[in-house]
Amino acid sequence: MGIVQRRYDVAFFLSRELVISPPPTLRRQIRSLRRALSADERRFAALAVARRLTAWPAFAGATRIAGYWACDGELDPTPVLEQAWVANRQVYLPVLAEKSLLCFAPYRPGIPLRRNRFQIPEPEVDPAEWLRPSQLDLVLTPLVAFDSNGSRLGMGGGFYDRSFAFLREAKNLGHRPRLLGLAYEFQKVAELVRQPWDVPLDVVVTEAALYEFSEPGGDAGS
Repeated sequence: MGIVQRRYDVAFFLSRELVISPPPTLRRQIRSLRRALSADERRFAALAVARRLTAWPAFAGATRIAGYWACDGELDPTPVLEQAWVANRQVYLPVLAEKSLLCFAPYRPGIPLRRNRFQIPEPEVDPAEWLRPSQLDLVLTPLVAFDSNGSRLGMGGGFYDRSFAFLREAKNLGHRPRLLGLAYEFQKVAELVRQPWDVPLDVVVTEAALYEFSEPGGDAGS
């Protein structure tokens, strides 16, 4: 079964079951569905997301772009990052810093990698080259689920919420990175309960649509 048909079958299942599940159950169910995708389906979705995202006008203005190392069936950002390298953009990957916060290390193919305590590869570069979250322009963010308000359900560690907590402050009127979730269309659910510490997404891109969340409840697929 192709990813398009799977998308509709799973969306029906989500609308009836997962939106009423507590976060641990929701995470388990969607992660299982995500891991069930074939390699061809994952590649198809990653390329479709890259085409959609690189045609988005705001992508052209982003110089410092953070990606992530896809694992556990997450949508692979590699095709997007390859386009960024071709356009001479600076690409960064997250690294675990002190107090369970994220910093972002420069990355290009060939840079040595080391595994963090979760066995996720990180660029092995001098910490003096790391950027703080506030120094980025665009942050490609992994997720387990998202909703039409831009709420994001992650893996439960809270690393992105802690690291980008400054975005919730009203006084933050200067440079602000845009948080952009990458997902399969079936990861969209009707509603997630947003906690006070949750940092919402600005945009989500799937193989089927690009959703911008300018106001609560105001998304527009394109």
